[in-house]
Amino acid sequence: MELNTRAVHAGREDLTDLGLHAVPIDLSTTYPARDSREEAARLDRAAAGVELGDNPIYGRVGNPTVARFERALADLEGAESAVAFATGMAALSACLLAVVAQGKRHIVAVRPLYGTSDHVIGSGLLGTEVTWSTVDSVKRDIRDDTGLVIVESPANPTLSEVDIRAIDVDVPVLVDNTFATPVLQRPIELGADIVLHSATKYLGGHGDVLGGVVACDEEFAGRLRTIRMATGGILHPLAGYLLLRGLSTLPIRIAHASGTAAELAHRLADHPGVARVYRPGIGGPMVSFDVVGDPHAVIGAVRLITPAVSLGSVDTLIQHPGSLSHHIVPEQDRHGAGIGDHLLRLSVGLEDVEDLWTDLDQALQKSYPHES
Repeated sequence: MELNTRAVHAGREDLTDLGLHAVPIDLSTTYPARDSREEAARLDRAAAGVELGDNPIYGRVGNPTVARFERALADLEGAESAVAFATGMAALSACLLAVVAQGKRHIVAVRPLYGTSDHVIGSGLLGTEVTWSTVDSVKRDIRDDTGLVIVESPANPTLSEVDIRAIDVDVPVLVDNTFATPVLQRPIELGADIVLHSATKYLGGHGDVLGGVVACDEEFAGRLRTIRMATGGILHPLAGYLLLRGLSTLPIRIAHASGTAAELAHRLADHPGVARVYRPGIGGPMVSFDVVGDPHAVIGAVRLITPAVSLGSVDTLIQHPGSLSHHIVPEQDRHGAGIGDHLLRLSVGLEDVEDLWTDLDQALQKSYPHES
């Protein structure tokens, strides 16, 4: 089936046989059983990373509603399995812990990455050591103790892209696919091993749910489940329900917002208050741009557009990466990754393009000196 159809039906294949139309939300924290010996055996399997299905013993081990979202996302990404977490950063942290636990503490990463991803990888908080690399030098930077290569494409917030096929190495390659979503790009088809999403963004799509998810092969998924069971970072079942619902409209939301973003990027490129516009070659709803004047004045002047961190919602959001999403990255590293002080990031939503342009134009007009 085509992606649009799979987005609607993935994770719901059994509902008709169950006599249901809407996905059931299972809020159980524990799952009773009379056979304690069998439960002990099941607990051993869970500790080894085996997915237990619809009776997961305890809510920290698994949840049937969350499992539906995991199956659906794995389907859309073309992966064997997926493992969902409470946030995108919990998902990335589990990936790092999974390789560190095997003695592979060295990470090769390509900037820019989301600011907190950059921080948690580079700070050593989870026992990692990082070499900041480029796509051309990744292979040279691999060591015996390298556990992951990490890239984000399109990257946050410059929207620069990585040739995933060109990263031909003998260690797992993790691609943050948050900006592209499986609608625009499926990294596993391009040679990646692990796909990470901040599900909070486009997968949820309405700014009302936190979540993270990793699509990968079953072997790595088992290791992630083991870590999730021990650390307790599982996605809440209500969040799993909202994310599964979000997947059903993902293709049409991406298509509509991408068209609007393309038109706004075209107009921004001709605006005297804009120095440069950034758009990924694969398209998508994200636009970044350098302003001539004061970027903070633009943030303060928008009235329809929401001035807030995050992205991927039905409403259009604008933020200043140097102050918010990438403020935690040291200034020298931030600038070295192409994240200048005049850069603004726009996450285009579902509003009418003319209304968005009216708001952007009036905000830009207030941000730089010009003759009235």
